Amino acid sequence: MTDLPIHAVLPDLLAALRARSSAVLVAPPGAGKTTAVAPALLGEAWCDGQILLLSPRRLAARAAAERMAALAGEPVGRTIGYATRMDSKQSSATRILVLTEGIFRNRIQADPELAGVSAVLFDEVHERSLDSDFGLALALDAQGALRPDLRLVAMSATLDGARFAALMDDAPVIESEGRSWPLTLRHIGRRAEARIEDEMAAAIRRALADEEGSLLAFLPGVAEIERTAERLAGLPADIAIHRLHGTLEPAEQRAAIAAPPPGIRKVVLATSIAETSLTLDGVRIVVDSGLARRPRYDRAAGVTRLSTERVSQAAATQRAGRAARQGPGTAYRLWEEAATAGLPRFDPPEILEADLSALLLDCANWGVTDPAALRWIDPPPAAAVAEARARLAVLGAIDGDGRPTPHGKAIAALPLPPRLAHMLVEAKARGWADVAAEVAVLLSERGLGGNDADLELRLRRWRGERGKRAEGARGLAKRWRRLVQQPSPLPEEEGEKESPYPPARHSGRPSPLPEAERENALAACVALAFPDRVARRRDASGENWIAVGGRGFRLDPLSPLARGEWLAVAETQGSAAGARILSAAAIELADIEALFADRIAMVRDVRFDPATGGVIARRERRLGAVRLGGGPDDAPDRDAVAAALVEGVRQHGLGLLPWPESAVALRQRAAFARTHDASIPDLSDAALIAAIDEWLAPIAAGRRRLDAVNPGDLAQALENILGWEGGRAIDRLAPARLATPAGSSHAIDYAADGGPAVELRPQALFGLTRHPMLADGRVPLVLRLTSPAGRPIQTTRDLPGFWAGSWAAVAKEMRGRYPRHPWPDDPAGADPTLRTKKASGR
Repeated sequence: MTDLPIHAVLPDLLAALRARSSAVLVAPPGAGKTTAVAPALLGEAWCDGQILLLSPRRLAARAAAERMAALAGEPVGRTIGYATRMDSKQSSATRILVLTEGIFRNRIQADPELAGVSAVLFDEVHERSLDSDFGLALALDAQGALRPDLRLVAMSATLDGARFAALMDDAPVIESEGRSWPLTLRHIGRRAEARIEDEMAAAIRRALADEEGSLLAFLPGVAEIERTAERLAGLPADIAIHRLHGTLEPAEQRAAIAAPPPGIRKVVLATSIAETSLTLDGVRIVVDSGLARRPRYDRAAGVTRLSTERVSQAAATQRAGRAARQGPGTAYRLWEEAATAGLPRFDPPEILEADLSALLLDCANWGVTDPAALRWIDPPPAAAVAEARARLAVLGAIDGDGRPTPHGKAIAALPLPPRLAHMLVEAKARGWADVAAEVAVLLSERGLGGNDADLELRLRRWRGERGKRAEGARGLAKRWRRLVQQPSPLPEEEGEKESPYPPARHSGRPSPLPEAERENALAACVALAFPDRVARRRDASGENWIAVGGRGFRLDPLSPLARGEWLAVAETQGSAAGARILSAAAIELADIEALFADRIAMVRDVRFDPATGGVIARRERRLGAVRLGGGPDDAPDRDAVAAALVEGVRQHGLGLLPWPESAVALRQRAAFARTHDASIPDLSDAALIAAIDEWLAPIAAGRRRLDAVNPGDLAQALENILGWEGGRAIDRLAPARLATPAGSSHAIDYAADGGPAVELRPQALFGLTRHPMLADGRVPLVLRLTSPAGRPIQTTRDLPGFWAGSWAAVAKEMRGRYPRHPWPDDPAGADPTLRTKKASGR
């Protein structure tokens, strides 16, 4: 074997593991840690069992096992084997088993002691996948409680080993310097308005012309890979184009990784799957789009969606390093050099933004109701844990104390996310386990049967497909169906745990679909997995849909699915308010009613109608946020009607009520009085709205319309709010009327511009030498004086001043116009009267 940089530190690692049960190995990409460490442990005295090497991806797991087996001169599956979800090669002689992190999680859940296992190596722990973090937490828990002899090694390509060492009881950190080949970075930028595949194709042609060796290009997804391949048509015959992504057949993936034949240069168009764990023989050039498509959990929508994002600085460094793994290389980057500093430093750990339903259920089955009890590099966020707990409760997987129910144990025993496992268990009880298993594979393996939104079409295509991947997927469906139908130990090479629990219905008895056919069962299975995503069409075009869970979905109106009334939606992408439907199946209302009969509620809906001031009462059958049918309710609940009327006023304002003039005036007086005595109860709009349930609800009881409310009851309600003391204070500070020396009484307008005002004839005030005051003598009452005909002649806040000043001119003019009325020269000394001079004489 050619010496690798890792060989220089292997003696230190072996010594550390002889003295301690844990160690951290930090080695840069290309140092050889993935393929050299596990074989080096086989000769150790403490290593009499199997070594598990955890890999973040199926492709990397298979490639690592094949590489180690080749170096050992053996076929894969003998001493060195691998186990992934859809492919496995191992035997009773296998000592080193490379497996994906998800399969390890299943294995340790089924066997916490890890019987027959001497060491677990966590490769690429710096990627911080949820399965890796959780698997390490479980392994540390098992090591501490059951297996102190179990060796655990965390292997990282970045210098964050200290954090893992602290987590692993201050484990020793061994660092490898790695092998350094010259790497040239070329930042060539790209046009923002151009399609990424056009820019990538141009950059690839340029790099092939300027550099030597094979080329690895990083693109965000499969669609961009295919479009870039189309634009590279016509390359010279000595250049071979390969794709590299997770949905390819294994043979195609091996061809992309292998060294090209003599005289051939290779162009590998890859997703981020090629960032780590893999060495592509012959690659000397990297062209990096700077983009990646990553799963991001949209907590608002309750779905995990793929998001195209800029890569992190760490990922960009990993990608560029692919060019210098075996010799000097060059990396072309489609962004400006200055933009690198603006990239995020690292991808966030998946545990901080993932759906934690599966993790929480696995913790519950591990015997831990609170994940915080385990040891984490970054503990799961409390909000995400609470959300996952609520979702599992809806599925009937956990009880009120967070412990797994029999149904929860049944779905946790399946190597599937909780929703899909729940679907499989429920479908088995109805006799659709075969269809449910196919649906689970179809939703787990991207690209099977194409990418059409119609799952029925994709299922038919997949059933007719040939090829190793399609056959492997069918084999996986059979294994899942066997797990749920007849629980029995699986051959070890399956890499999946058996279910020790019989499938259990979490509530009630299943209701079979009426005359269910296989095609009906597909949609029904999707609905079982995602009951909150059962959706009804909202418009004639079929573009807009409303889901049971209250979310709005959008669908291409040209899709055949748009013609249906109901959809069982499996996958969506985009914002919570209008996520795009990626996959669904048409479903009939009768099937929905049969599946969710226990969730359909008869709702008596009473709503306020602002146009009429009354209520609209209906009886509706509803499944969550979706209306199934209904009609008018002729006998609505009395309290519900009153509550709707109150809510109508709350939303649309107090002006909808038939306030009497006395009540309006009282509120005006109260507003004025409160400016001088804050202890007086507040009768403002805001205050009355805030307390509306207390004073309006009793008045509205028995009414169907707001205009039927008794105005007198409204006035009485205000008086009740004020109370006796409040009423007395208002009467003192803001009297309702002004009593004049002439014996007349006049209403005071407290809403007048300029302050409280009263309108009256000056004759009513004769003999008055002091100006009328309000608020205990602090505010002068505005006097609007009128002629006997009611026309304004003077406004004053100083009556004595008016008598002594401008009265003489006013009186002179008024004598000529109204000679029958008194206009004395000294009004302050005259007798008050509202009579004419002749009437007064009599």
